[in-house]
Amino acid sequence: MKKLFLYAAAFLMGSAPLAAQQYTADWASLNKRGIPAWFNEAKFGIFIHWGVYAVPSFAVVGPGGYSEWYWYQLDGAKDETHQKVRAFHDKNYGKDFKYQQFESQFNASLFDPAQWADVFRRSGAKYVVLTSKHHEGYCLWDNKQADSVWGRPWNAVTGTPKRDLLGDLTNEVRKAGLKMGYYYSLYEWFNPLWKKDKASYVTNVMTPQFKDLVTRYKPSVIFSDGEWEQSDTAWRSTELLAWLFNESPVKDEVVVDDRWGSNTRGHNNGATYLTSEYGSGMQPGVVWEESQGIGNSYGYNRMETVNDYKKSNDLVVLLVDIVSRGGNLLLDIGPTADGQIPVIMQQRLVDIGSWLEVNGEAIYNTKPWKETRQWSAGKRPQVKEASYMSDYNVAKMVKPSKEHAHIEMFFTKKDDALYCIATGYEPQLTIKDFAPAKQAKAVILGSDRAITWKQQGKDCVINLSGLRPGDITSNLFVVKIQ
Repeated sequence: MKKLFLYAAAFLMGSAPLAAQQYTADWASLNKRGIPAWFNEAKFGIFIHWGVYAVPSFAVVGPGGYSEWYWYQLDGAKDETHQKVRAFHDKNYGKDFKYQQFESQFNASLFDPAQWADVFRRSGAKYVVLTSKHHEGYCLWDNKQADSVWGRPWNAVTGTPKRDLLGDLTNEVRKAGLKMGYYYSLYEWFNPLWKKDKASYVTNVMTPQFKDLVTRYKPSVIFSDGEWEQSDTAWRSTELLAWLFNESPVKDEVVVDDRWGSNTRGHNNGATYLTSEYGSGMQPGVVWEESQGIGNSYGYNRMETVNDYKKSNDLVVLLVDIVSRGGNLLLDIGPTADGQIPVIMQQRLVDIGSWLEVNGEAIYNTKPWKETRQWSAGKRPQVKEASYMSDYNVAKMVKPSKEHAHIEMFFTKKDDALYCIATGYEPQLTIKDFAPAKQAKAVILGSDRAITWKQQGKDCVINLSGLRPGDITSNLFVVKIQ
């Protein structure tokens, strides 16, 4: 109950003008800000991992097989993965080929930001988050700190692309009517100053670089990362957030995640939203976001096959599950070094958009109901609750099985409407322990076929027996009761 109260307070504060209060550089003050309401209403965003790592585009396939970690796995790790990455690198590029030399092949020669933005719009997403800089330190905009500290062109404008990749995409995304945000890594694996003097790096590189990004491009979202090496005090994170919320050009709109120090994840759900990464997600009562790639990697991994990519229907189930529990889905794509979104990823996004075009009313601007899901009879599968690599697969949980129960439907609500998102057709749909008002009407989103309901004890039974082939166009369909 306490969590729900705090969530409601934060949500209401997020709906109010945020400029009325000045925040001091401490969490007690920052947490009074609340999270701007637009974020939790949007529900669906697109994540983009794009950088020099798109050239080798290699990772060992499997959970945690992130191709954007190629440089670290090549020169920093000491495990079995390092041995496999090193073997791949030496065979294909040579033992003396340095990671920095990949930059000359990161040309973005086929990059069409308008085409990207069109795919994002058609996906039904409401916001986009691009890696402005990953742990490799390479910036996708013209940043002087990057070039200065590395002693070489280490951004997309002074480097090989000779183009403001971040700025060009930002313009097109906003033209398409979506909000634009940026992932930003606080630290850099092999940055010379970071390795020598971390405090100086924070003062002379990270802080001015972050402010340059925000001031010039005015993001609606900041997905901070790479925070685990130091505490929030060492990163001076509360100082930076006080500037962001008080003085920056996006002080009223910007939304930030919870990754600001080794001690901050899962905390401060008043200033920040909580993050889950290939996790089981969270329950209603907090503002949270799940991020996953369509495959196992965030950056493009050439080693992944069609079998490693989630099916379109499974991605819709993932979105529905997350939204039913009050969260957002940030679904990642990994473009190629020449600037193309792999067609299989485009297809997945467009398929999600086709479903949302019919059923988006049950997703956008909704809230959790008293129940987030309904199970069939039988033993429910065990779920490992974790915000990182939990091996949580909701797509399996919706499939009928002789061994265990399955999820029959998910629920969301909005105003005076309850949305029942069914995972499969049955002649009768029974919503347990639910009594609509006597005048309530039931409809299937996207269908003009009339359906009826009746009260049977404590349960509401919806009659779908009169439906014909074509009345339901998806494995997941929505019954709206209003």
